[in-house]
Amino acid sequence: MKTVFIDGQEGTTGLKIRERLAGRTEFNLIEIDPAKRKDDAARRECLLSSDIAILCLPDDASRKAYEWVHEHKTRLIDTSTAHRVTPGWAYGLPELSPAHRDAIRNARFVANPGCHATGFLLGIFPLVTTGVLQTSYPLVVNSITGYSGGGKQLIAKYEQGDPDQLSGPQPYSLALRHKHLPEMQRVAGLDSAPAFMPIRARFYKGMVVSTLVHMRLLARSSTPSALREQLASHYAGERFIRVLPFAAESELDAGGLSPLRCNDTNCADIFVFGHDDHALIAVCLDNLGKGASGAAIQNLNLMLGLPEDTGLQ
Repeated sequence: MKTVFIDGQEGTTGLKIRERLAGRTEFNLIEIDPAKRKDDAARRECLLSSDIAILCLPDDASRKAYEWVHEHKTRLIDTSTAHRVTPGWAYGLPELSPAHRDAIRNARFVANPGCHATGFLLGIFPLVTTGVLQTSYPLVVNSITGYSGGGKQLIAKYEQGDPDQLSGPQPYSLALRHKHLPEMQRVAGLDSAPAFMPIRARFYKGMVVSTLVHMRLLARSSTPSALREQLASHYAGERFIRVLPFAAESELDAGGLSPLRCNDTNCADIFVFGHDDHALIAVCLDNLGKGASGAAIQNLNLMLGLPEDTGLQ
């Protein structure tokens, strides 16, 4: 029976993965002594004794873990940003294409996508690869997300700090150099990174990633409803991707799109709105689900040759 180790299971993503893997019988879960979870020798021993290790670590620690195992048999799923654009690493978003899914199945090393990047790529990748959007298209993206994506310190600030100070939404990464931008550009095949503005708000988890499209700048004539049909065709049969009807008024709450609608699932809901001049492609997902822990488990299932939705129903 295969063995799996979670390196960094006390972090936000690691805790969710550990919770979701509890009770699974298709593999043995290696447990590290809690007193030694920051001990390099103990961690290295667990990594080298596992068939697949899931890294839930800061970037530098993930790079160090890779150095420990890259000449051994251990396969890796890295949830950090350390290896998402590194040659030789499969990008862990299988719904993008059959080639992505096959690469994950056979990979030694898989980079789990970022949550913002997941929402962006699910909405844009099919349009770029078919040439509807040129690789030079000047994309503008925003994302509203729950505060859990900021890690333990930010979670504590929201849950223990002054509620009045943190009551309103807060744009962040104002220098426009968010850490997910390199993967957004490279995986989508763009000539340059999109202009990206993330916003966090006072809810724990959930997100909506929205991309604005100027219809007159498309490589060939189209309509917002036609873009929706193209996305629906691309994701037909995908277990976790739902493309809603164009405009989908019945799915809205007083005309608004809730970032909480996919919470506690591994699903992503794709919406297209707009008119002759502009289209808005909005993707809802749980930043701790399809945007982190759920994606890692989906990739783990693929690497183990298990049904992709095992433990994710």
